[in-house]
Formats: sequence, structure tokens, C-alpha cells
Amino acid sequence: MILSSPYSLGILMSDSLRLLGKTVHVIVVRPLNSIHPDFNLVYPVNYGYVPNTVSDDGEEIDAYILGVDEPIERFTGKCIALIQREGDEDKLVVCRDGLSFLEDEIRDLTFFQEQYFTSSIKLSR
Repeated sequence: MILSSPYSLGILMSDSLRLLGKTVHVIVVRPLNSIHPDFNLVYPVNYGYVPNTVSDDGEEIDAYILGVDEPIERFTGKCIALIQREGDEDKLVVCRDGLSFLEDEIRDLTFFQEQYFTSSIKLSR
């Protein structure tokens, strides 16, 4: 069998760290105020994934979009932080270029979902 991607070998780490500080495009799958289909969880932020990336779980990298107060379908912005979960895949934190959030603000805005995980936040410098 020929492996078409180095990710298939399990050698490379997630793409998430290399995206810190970069502009990314996000496809929104959970718009602001939507309800998770399997859990009683309301999304107070837009949430989606970055196409053509690979997370540690083999899926595309998920992203929280902060600072957008309306439901959206797509978003292009700067990855200002990385939420690194213990034993789970990383999550990007994305906002409009020029906008910033402190670590405590990020923790508060993502608490609705991150409260179930032990994680650390790595900010873009």
C-alpha cells in the first residue's frame, strides 16, 4: 500500500502549532447560538475548522472565532492562540487581524466547551 500523506505515518505533529500567528480560513460548522446535535451545548461563538489541515485526531483542525457577534458561514482571520488540550486535539483561536484577546478572555469565551478538558493556552507573540 502506498501512503499518500506523511500524516498517515503518524510521524508528523498536528499542523496547529505552525498556524499560530498566521492568517487562516475557517469553515463554520457551529454558528453563533447554534446547539450541538449530540449534547445540550449552545455555542456562544462561531466554531468551525480550517480546511486542508490535519489535527492529531486525523481530522481538520477546529477553531473558535472570537469577536464576531453574528452567525457566519466562513471567516478569514489571524490565529492568535492555540488551546492545547491534554489527551485531545488542539483548538485554534481566530479573530480579525488587529484584534486581540488576553488569555483570561479566551478562557472565558471558550469555557462553554473547554470546561470539560484540561488545557493550556499558547498565545501568538
